[in-house]
Amino acid sequence: MTYQVDDGYDVVVVGGGAAGLSGALILARARRSVLVIDAGAPRNAPAEGVHGLLGREGTSPTELLERGRAEVRGYGGHVVTGEVESVTPGDDGFVVVSADGRPVRARRVLVATGLVDELPAVPGLRARWGRDVLHCPYCHGWEFRDRAVGVLASGPMSVHQALLFRQWSADVTYFSHTMPPPTDEQAEQLAARGISVVDGEVASLEVVDDRVAGLRLADGTVVDREVVAVAPRMVARAGFLAPLGLRPVEHPSGAGEHIPVDATGRTDVPGVWFAGNVTDLSAQVGAAAAAGAAAGGQINADLIAEETRQAVAAYRDPFSAESEARLSELVMGDRRHGV
Repeated sequence: MTYQVDDGYDVVVVGGGAAGLSGALILARARRSVLVIDAGAPRNAPAEGVHGLLGREGTSPTELLERGRAEVRGYGGHVVTGEVESVTPGDDGFVVVSADGRPVRARRVLVATGLVDELPAVPGLRARWGRDVLHCPYCHGWEFRDRAVGVLASGPMSVHQALLFRQWSADVTYFSHTMPPPTDEQAEQLAARGISVVDGEVASLEVVDDRVAGLRLADGTVVDREVVAVAPRMVARAGFLAPLGLRPVEHPSGAGEHIPVDATGRTDVPGVWFAGNVTDLSAQVGAAAAAGAAAGGQINADLIAEETRQAVAAYRDPFSAESEARLSELVMGDRRHGV
């Protein structure tokens, strides 16, 4: 099905995952003209189901997004597949240019593009990502409870990750890999929880009958494991925002890069909001959706404040050119929404 894209919108949402679609839904229900541009490559696509999302527990990521798109469209929002090349300042807002070169005007922009997971360069790891190579016990721990878990050290949060997975399984092994060995305090914590530590670089993943069977060390030793947990370096997808001066910075946790925002999702660039993993690296689907909905409400309030200022100016001087322009804009907006 082909959807017509208008030349301009109240809000363009870049990214159509849980955060972007939730923001778009709030805005569409507020009778705002909304365009969602989504690349169609969700981070959680390899997962069998979404977990910890009340009322939708176990729903496949594909089904969840299909439902979300239908809901946004049901309120008049536009959702299209594509990638955004750039966002630049323009008259009355911004110009959003897609990879196909088409520009769209936007009074406000909500960015919900998520992040990219950068995994250690261990052969076999990427191919199993989201299946039996995992990162989040809250997302997958129940499904792999009581299994033999190997935690592959990759960053400053790896020891914490091993202690977390111990909640779901009593059989957890920590692989130092190329990271420094645990500190004395960390080693004591791991030992106290019955988590063994294996030193030495991991050379590859052992896979048998399409299942993880273990981790092979550089010296040829294979340590049997059924599940591998690894903390990826998480990097915000935000390169297209460089013209606005918005660039990812290192996250305080050391787990990757994000775009800092205030509590409402507002950035340092007036008119641009962020929601979801692009700013909150650890947000699960429910938290990302909530952040998107909150940002949608804030954007609508910001537009109302702007329109109220313009209306007051027109009320004070009904014969000004600005008043005539504003009246024309309001009339066109009402016609677009069928008022």
